[in-house]
Amino acid sequence: MNSSFLLSVITFVYGLSAVLYISMWIFKKDLPGTAALWTAVIGLCGNMAGILLRWIESYQMGYGHAPLSNLFESLIFFAWSIVAIYLFVEYRTQNKTIGAFVMPIAFLAMAYASLSPNISDRIQPLIPALKSNWLIAHVITCFLGYAGFAVAFGISIMYILRPKTPQNGNGENTGSLLSRLPLRDVLDDLNHKMVQFGFLFLSVGIITGAVWANSAWGRYWGWDPKETWSLITWFLYATLLHARLMRGWHGKKIAYISIAGFMAVLFTYFGVNLLPGLHSYGAQ
Repeated sequence: MNSSFLLSVITFVYGLSAVLYISMWIFKKDLPGTAALWTAVIGLCGNMAGILLRWIESYQMGYGHAPLSNLFESLIFFAWSIVAIYLFVEYRTQNKTIGAFVMPIAFLAMAYASLSPNISDRIQPLIPALKSNWLIAHVITCFLGYAGFAVAFGISIMYILRPKTPQNGNGENTGSLLSRLPLRDVLDDLNHKMVQFGFLFLSVGIITGAVWANSAWGRYWGWDPKETWSLITWFLYATLLHARLMRGWHGKKIAYISIAGFMAVLFTYFGVNLLPGLHSYGAQ
Protein backbone atom coordinates (compact mmCIF):
# COMPACT_ATOMS: atom_id res chain seq x y z
CA MET A 1 0.00 0.00 0.00
CA ASN A 2 1.38 3.39 -0.99
CA SER A 3 0.51 6.75 0.53
CA SER A 4 -1.75 7.87 -2.31
CA PHE A 5 -3.98 4.79 -1.95
CA LEU A 6 -4.14 5.16 1.84
CA LEU A 7 -5.07 8.83 1.57
CA SER A 8 -7.75 8.01 -1.01
CA VAL A 9 -9.27 5.58 1.49
CA ILE A 10 -9.16 8.25 4.21
CA THR A 11 -11.19 10.51 1.93
CA PHE A 12 -14.12 8.11 2.26
CA VAL A 13 -13.51 7.68 5.99
CA TYR A 14 -13.92 11.43 6.43
CA GLY A 15 -17.00 11.32 4.20
CA LEU A 16 -18.53 8.59 6.36
CA SER A 17 -17.77 10.58 9.50
CA ALA A 18 -19.46 13.65 8.01
CA VAL A 19 -22.56 11.63 7.10
CA LEU A 20 -22.73 10.15 10.60
CA TYR A 21 -22.43 13.58 12.24
CA ILE A 22 -25.21 14.91 10.01
CA SER A 23 -27.35 11.85 10.80
CA MET A 24 -26.84 12.41 14.52
CA TRP A 25 -27.92 16.03 14.16
CA ILE A 26 -30.99 15.21 12.08
CA PHE A 27 -32.24 12.15 13.97
CA LYS A 28 -30.91 13.18 17.39
CA LYS A 29 -29.47 9.75 18.16
CA ASP A 30 -26.36 9.08 20.25
CA LEU A 31 -25.14 6.06 18.31
CA PRO A 32 -24.38 7.89 15.01
CA GLY A 33 -22.60 10.59 17.01
CA THR A 34 -20.38 8.10 18.80
CA ALA A 35 -19.67 6.28 15.53
CA ALA A 36 -18.91 9.63 13.83
CA LEU A 37 -16.40 10.55 16.52
CA TRP A 38 -14.48 7.29 16.31
CA THR A 39 -14.61 7.33 12.52
CA ALA A 40 -13.09 10.82 12.58
CA VAL A 41 -10.37 9.63 14.98
CA ILE A 42 -9.58 6.69 12.69
CA GLY A 43 -9.48 9.06 9.72
CA LEU A 44 -7.17 11.46 11.57
CA CYS A 45 -4.74 8.63 12.41
CA GLY A 46 -4.89 7.29 8.86
CA ASN A 47 -4.37 10.77 7.45
CA MET A 48 -1.24 11.24 9.55
CA ALA A 49 -0.02 7.75 8.60
CA GLY A 50 -0.45 8.69 4.94
CA ILE A 51 1.56 11.88 5.40
CA LEU A 52 4.37 10.04 7.20
CA LEU A 53 4.35 7.25 4.61
CA ARG A 54 4.60 9.82 1.83
CA TRP A 55 7.57 11.40 3.63
CA ILE A 56 9.28 7.99 3.79
CA GLU A 57 8.53 7.38 0.10
CA SER A 58 10.17 10.67 -0.83
CA TYR A 59 13.40 9.49 0.85
CA GLN A 60 13.15 6.14 -0.91
CA MET A 61 12.92 8.01 -4.22
CA GLY A 62 15.98 10.07 -3.34
CA TYR A 63 14.16 13.39 -2.86
CA GLY A 64 13.90 13.40 0.93
CA HIS A 65 11.60 16.29 1.75
CA ALA A 66 8.54 16.89 3.91
CA PRO A 67 5.26 16.24 2.05
CA LEU A 68 4.20 19.89 2.10
CA SER A 69 5.44 21.12 -1.26
CA ASN A 70 2.54 20.89 -3.72
CA LEU A 71 -1.22 21.27 -3.94
CA PHE A 72 -1.99 17.62 -3.20
CA GLU A 73 0.24 17.50 -0.14
CA SER A 74 -0.97 20.81 1.25
CA LEU A 75 -4.61 19.75 0.87
CA ILE A 76 -4.14 16.53 2.80
CA PHE A 77 -2.36 18.43 5.58
CA PHE A 78 -5.17 21.02 5.53
CA ALA A 79 -7.75 18.26 5.99
CA TRP A 80 -5.74 16.72 8.83
CA SER A 81 -5.47 20.09 10.57
CA ILE A 82 -9.22 20.73 10.32
CA VAL A 83 -10.08 17.35 11.85
CA ALA A 84 -7.45 17.68 14.60
CA ILE A 85 -8.72 21.12 15.63
CA TYR A 86 -12.35 20.03 15.41
CA LEU A 87 -11.79 16.98 17.61
CA PHE A 88 -10.17 19.22 20.22
CA VAL A 89 -13.20 21.54 20.06
CA GLU A 90 -15.57 18.58 20.45
CA TYR A 91 -13.55 17.32 23.41
CA ARG A 92 -13.71 20.71 25.13
CA THR A 93 -17.38 21.45 24.37
CA GLN A 94 -18.77 17.88 24.44
CA ASN A 95 -20.99 18.92 21.52
CA LYS A 96 -20.99 16.72 18.43
CA THR A 97 -23.40 18.83 16.37
CA ILE A 98 -20.54 21.07 15.25
CA GLY A 99 -19.11 18.07 13.39
CA ALA A 100 -22.05 18.18 10.97
CA PHE A 101 -20.74 21.53 9.73
CA VAL A 102 -16.98 21.01 10.01
CA MET A 103 -16.29 17.42 8.92
CA PRO A 104 -17.76 18.02 5.43
CA ILE A 105 -15.09 20.70 4.90
CA ALA A 106 -12.32 18.20 5.71
CA PHE A 107 -13.97 15.65 3.43
CA LEU A 108 -14.18 18.13 0.54
CA ALA A 109 -10.50 19.06 0.95
CA MET A 110 -9.47 15.40 0.84
CA ALA A 111 -11.86 14.62 -2.01
CA TYR A 112 -10.50 17.47 -4.10
CA ALA A 113 -6.94 16.30 -3.47
CA SER A 114 -7.59 12.60 -4.10
CA LEU A 115 -10.26 12.63 -6.81
CA SER A 116 -9.65 15.74 -8.90
CA PRO A 117 -8.08 14.91 -12.30
CA ASN A 118 -6.32 18.30 -12.21
CA ILE A 119 -4.19 17.45 -9.16
CA SER A 120 -1.20 15.15 -9.38
CA ASP A 121 -0.31 12.98 -6.41
CA ARG A 122 3.19 12.28 -7.70
CA ILE A 123 6.13 12.90 -5.39
CA GLN A 124 8.45 15.34 -7.12
CA PRO A 125 11.84 16.87 -6.27
CA LEU A 126 11.84 20.29 -4.70
CA ILE A 127 12.74 23.32 -6.77
CA PRO A 128 15.78 25.18 -5.36
CA ALA A 129 13.67 27.91 -3.70
CA LEU A 130 11.77 25.30 -1.66
CA LYS A 131 14.91 23.64 -0.29
CA SER A 132 14.79 25.44 3.03
CA ASN A 133 14.02 24.59 6.63
CA TRP A 134 11.58 27.49 6.56
CA LEU A 135 9.31 25.44 4.27
CA ILE A 136 7.97 23.26 7.09
CA ALA A 137 7.53 26.16 9.54
CA HIS A 138 5.78 28.35 6.97
CA VAL A 139 3.39 25.73 5.59
CA ILE A 140 2.46 24.22 8.96
CA THR A 141 1.70 27.56 10.60
CA CYS A 142 -0.26 28.86 7.60
CA PHE A 143 -2.40 25.75 7.34
CA LEU A 144 -3.05 25.54 11.06
CA GLY A 145 -4.34 29.10 10.69
CA TYR A 146 -6.44 28.17 7.66
CA ALA A 147 -7.84 25.17 9.55
CA GLY A 148 -8.82 27.36 12.49
CA PHE A 149 -10.63 29.67 10.06
CA ALA A 150 -12.35 26.64 8.46
CA VAL A 151 -13.74 25.57 11.84
CA ALA A 152 -14.80 29.18 12.51
CA PHE A 153 -16.54 29.19 9.12
CA GLY A 154 -18.60 26.12 10.03
CA ILE A 155 -19.48 27.63 13.41
CA SER A 156 -20.47 30.92 11.73
CA ILE A 157 -22.87 29.08 9.41
CA MET A 158 -24.39 27.43 12.47
CA TYR A 159 -24.79 30.81 14.18
CA ILE A 160 -26.63 32.31 11.23
CA LEU A 161 -28.95 29.30 10.95
CA ARG A 162 -29.63 29.05 14.70
CA PRO A 163 -32.94 30.62 15.81
CA LYS A 164 -32.57 33.40 18.35
CA THR A 165 -34.32 31.42 21.07
CA PRO A 166 -35.14 27.73 21.41
CA GLN A 167 -38.70 26.91 20.40
CA ASN A 168 -39.55 25.40 23.78
CA GLY A 169 -38.32 28.54 25.56
CA ASN A 170 -36.34 26.84 28.31
CA GLY A 171 -32.85 26.82 26.81
CA GLU A 172 -32.86 23.19 25.69
CA ASN A 173 -31.83 22.20 22.19
CA THR A 174 -35.06 20.43 21.29
CA GLY A 175 -37.78 21.03 18.76
CA SER A 176 -36.98 21.85 15.15
CA LEU A 177 -33.78 20.80 13.42
CA LEU A 178 -32.17 24.25 13.65
CA SER A 179 -33.11 24.69 17.31
CA ARG A 180 -30.95 21.64 18.10
CA LEU A 181 -27.83 23.63 17.25
CA PRO A 182 -25.79 24.99 20.17
CA LEU A 183 -27.01 28.25 21.67
CA ARG A 184 -25.94 31.42 19.92
CA ASP A 185 -23.83 32.65 22.82
CA VAL A 186 -21.86 29.39 22.77
CA LEU A 187 -21.35 29.58 19.00
CA ASP A 188 -20.33 33.25 19.16
CA ASP A 189 -17.70 32.50 21.81
CA LEU A 190 -16.36 29.48 19.88
CA ASN A 191 -16.19 31.46 16.67
CA HIS A 192 -14.16 34.17 18.39
CA LYS A 193 -11.72 31.64 19.86
CA MET A 194 -11.22 29.87 16.53
CA VAL A 195 -10.59 33.18 14.77
CA GLN A 196 -8.05 34.12 17.44
CA PHE A 197 -6.33 30.76 16.96
CA GLY A 198 -6.31 31.10 13.17
CA PHE A 199 -5.15 34.71 13.25
CA LEU A 200 -2.21 33.86 15.50
CA PHE A 201 -0.97 31.08 13.23
CA LEU A 202 -1.63 33.03 10.02
CA SER A 203 0.44 35.90 11.42
CA VAL A 204 3.31 33.55 12.24
CA GLY A 205 2.92 31.98 8.80
CA ILE A 206 3.21 35.33 7.05
CA ILE A 207 6.30 36.22 9.09
CA THR A 208 8.02 32.87 8.42
CA GLY A 209 7.05 33.19 4.76
CA ALA A 210 8.68 36.62 4.57
CA VAL A 211 11.89 35.28 6.12
CA TRP A 212 11.83 32.34 3.73
CA ALA A 213 11.25 34.66 0.75
CA ASN A 214 14.25 36.74 1.74
CA SER A 215 16.50 33.69 1.91
CA ALA A 216 15.14 32.27 -1.37
CA TRP A 217 14.65 35.37 -3.52
CA GLY A 218 16.44 38.16 -1.67
CA ARG A 219 13.33 40.11 -0.67
CA TYR A 220 10.84 39.86 2.20
CA TRP A 221 7.77 40.89 0.23
CA GLY A 222 7.15 41.01 -3.49
CA TRP A 223 3.36 41.44 -3.89
CA ASP A 224 3.03 38.01 -5.43
CA PRO A 225 -0.72 37.18 -5.80
CA LYS A 226 -0.64 34.79 -2.85
CA GLU A 227 1.25 37.25 -0.69
CA THR A 228 -1.28 39.95 -1.56
CA TRP A 229 -4.30 37.78 -0.80
CA SER A 230 -2.72 36.52 2.41
CA LEU A 231 -2.42 40.14 3.50
CA ILE A 232 -6.07 40.81 2.53
CA THR A 233 -7.12 37.76 4.57
CA TRP A 234 -5.04 38.95 7.53
CA PHE A 235 -6.69 42.40 7.41
CA LEU A 236 -10.19 40.88 7.25
CA TYR A 237 -9.63 38.84 10.39
CA ALA A 238 -7.78 41.71 12.07
CA THR A 239 -10.86 43.87 11.37
CA LEU A 240 -13.08 41.21 12.94
CA LEU A 241 -10.98 41.02 16.10
CA HIS A 242 -10.68 44.81 16.33
CA ALA A 243 -14.42 45.30 15.88
CA ARG A 244 -15.18 42.78 18.60
CA LEU A 245 -12.63 44.22 21.05
CA MET A 246 -13.11 47.94 20.45
CA ARG A 247 -16.67 48.15 19.14
CA GLY A 248 -18.18 45.25 21.01
CA TRP A 249 -19.43 43.57 17.85
CA HIS A 250 -20.99 40.16 18.38
CA GLY A 251 -23.36 37.84 16.64
CA LYS A 252 -24.21 38.01 12.96
CA LYS A 253 -21.81 40.84 12.14
CA ILE A 254 -18.89 38.74 13.36
CA ALA A 255 -20.27 35.60 11.71
CA TYR A 256 -20.54 37.31 8.31
CA ILE A 257 -17.00 38.70 8.53
CA SER A 258 -15.76 35.24 9.52
CA ILE A 259 -17.44 33.75 6.44
CA ALA A 260 -15.98 36.47 4.22
CA GLY A 261 -12.57 35.82 5.72
CA PHE A 262 -12.75 32.12 4.88
CA MET A 263 -13.77 32.98 1.31
CA ALA A 264 -10.57 35.04 1.15
CA VAL A 265 -8.65 32.03 2.51
CA LEU A 266 -10.05 29.87 -0.30
CA PHE A 267 -9.12 32.44 -2.92
CA THR A 268 -5.67 32.81 -1.38
CA TYR A 269 -5.25 29.06 -1.63
CA PHE A 270 -6.98 28.17 -4.89
CA GLY A 271 -7.56 31.39 -6.83
CA VAL A 272 -3.93 32.45 -6.95
CA ASN A 273 -3.07 29.28 -8.85
CA LEU A 274 -4.96 30.78 -11.77
CA LEU A 275 -2.62 33.76 -11.71
CA PRO A 276 1.13 33.79 -12.51
CA GLY A 277 3.39 34.08 -9.51
CA LEU A 278 6.09 32.43 -7.45
CA HIS A 279 3.51 30.77 -5.20
CA SER A 280 1.51 29.12 -7.98
CA TYR A 281 1.74 25.34 -7.78
CA GLY A 282 1.69 25.23 -11.53
CA ALA A 283 2.39 21.81 -12.93
CA GLN A 284 3.04 20.34 -9.51
